[in-house]
Amino acid sequence: MAKNLDITILLDFYGDMLTPKQREFLDYYYNEDLSLAEIAANVGITRQGVRDAIKRAECQLIEMEQRLGLVKRFKDVQSGLEEIIECATKISNENRQTGLSREINDLTVRIKSIAMSLSE
Repeated sequence: MAKNLDITILLDFYGDMLTPKQREFLDYYYNEDLSLAEIAANVGITRQGVRDAIKRAECQLIEMEQRLGLVKRFKDVQSGLEEIIECATKISNENRQTGLSREINDLTVRIKSIAMSLSE
């Protein structure tokens, strides 16, 4: 299942770099959950032809990620933003317990707001 999820994420990032047929086959296979036989019947080629096209497209997506690293970078940024939000929450909680500084409170609210808007 994780492999399927990885391919769908790669398809989201790099799908426009594939041919329309490759995108169509991957969309049928991963997003619409059609079997190779169902895809073959829909597009009028053999099951083996569909399988070969899907495998080639998967390899291209993986190669693009290895070269460009956009998915890894996106995941790293998301993880960093989550950590920023956690730290700002801890600072805000500590601020409430030790004597409320309005400036610290306002800044932590602003930090969390910016990080949340960037993670959308």
